[in-house]
Amino acid sequence: MLNIRNICSLANNNAALIAIRSISTTASCRDSESWFSKLLVRKIEPTKESHSRMLSDKEIIYALHTHNVRPDSMGAYLNNYKNTVGLINDKKSGLSCNLVASWTVQVGDMDQCLHLWKYTGGFEKIDQAKEDLWNDPEYLKLMNERSKFLRSRHLQYLLAFSYWPQIESREGKNIYEMRSYRLTPGTMIEWGNNWARAINFRKHNNEAFAGFFSQIGRLYNVHHIWCYKSLQDRKETREAAWRSPGWDECVAYTVPLIREMHCRVLAPTEFSPSQ
Repeated sequence: MLNIRNICSLANNNAALIAIRSISTTASCRDSESWFSKLLVRKIEPTKESHSRMLSDKEIIYALHTHNVRPDSMGAYLNNYKNTVGLINDKKSGLSCNLVASWTVQVGDMDQCLHLWKYTGGFEKIDQAKEDLWNDPEYLKLMNERSKFLRSRHLQYLLAFSYWPQIESREGKNIYEMRSYRLTPGTMIEWGNNWARAINFRKHNNEAFAGFFSQIGRLYNVHHIWCYKSLQDRKETREAAWRSPGWDECVAYTVPLIREMHCRVLAPTEFSPSQ
């Protein structure tokens, strides 16, 4: 039978137990908070400037053409596109555009080719080039011929991140990796803020080739393009980045911004300016 003394003793013991559990829970929460804090996206401050104006030079536009080719027509397709590049180069002085690189996909979306063009002078020059080419009978003939070799195609207009190194054509035998990200709308500035720091950890072996975000086409898309001598070189270079203090933190802050991502390993075409 419980008396007043036993009840008081039991109450004191329960209070002590609750206090211990409270301390333990608080400590556990603090540990969890310190771990989860690395995964939380920091607050994005409102801005009256457009993302493109803050992150890039709007007078230089890049066009990324993605062509999905019929498996039995790759050779004919590449010959056709080579002739198209030659035609545009002959008209180059009036078009204000030039081919930066052309690739075939080696790992990822097979039977796919990517062509990266640069327009200097903003969208006005793109409008002028389109008007000129679509009134050129030889260009239209090549376009009609190419349609027989394609399953589908997609075009994006891109801007280059201002913090990314300037694009430089590569020589010799190289492979490229294009890592493409679909971001949560409204997070482009946060992505740029983090990668402006993160790019400093990826200067090993001159791997950074180009970094873009989309303006027209699939929106909130980011493309990072890296250059390596081989898959083994890629492995060693990426492992070196993970050994750099601070790289893991940059990754932790950017991962929550991503809705979808994929990568493709690319090989330059015969007529690509950047090899």
